[in-house]
Amino acid sequence: MRAILLLPSLLLLSACAGPLPSADPQQAWVTVQGAPGVSLMATRLNDLAVNDGRYFQLSPGAHTLQVRLQFELPGGGANGLREPVTRSCLFAINYAQFAAGQAYRLKGGQQGYRGWVRLYDPQQQVLARGKELRCGGV
Repeated sequence: MRAILLLPSLLLLSACAGPLPSADPQQAWVTVQGAPGVSLMATRLNDLAVNDGRYFQLSPGAHTLQVRLQFELPGGGANGLREPVTRSCLFAINYAQFAAGQAYRLKGGQQGYRGWVRLYDPQQQVLARGKELRCGGV
């Protein structure tokens, strides 16, 4: 019975682990990357759902990117024995100068109980910071 339940999960995970498609030189390319222990996935591009949460491929110019950041917080309790709590946050990034043929990186992480998201250019300069739309425990 466990094997039957495990197979669909493995198929779903293998789809996420596949290679990224080739970058179109007429588009800007944004790779999404979470810090260790943090999950960061693309959710929307200009209010439209994305097919693959690992990247955005978009036309030059202004765009709004939306990503979901998830990380664990200690559960606490009198002895600190409670289960960790997963915090899930939604961030929006607005950037007006995406350029064709450029590869950008969207990184996210946590600092204490707060998450952060930043857009970087190929030289690792911060171009934009994410605006937290909502955040809560799961």
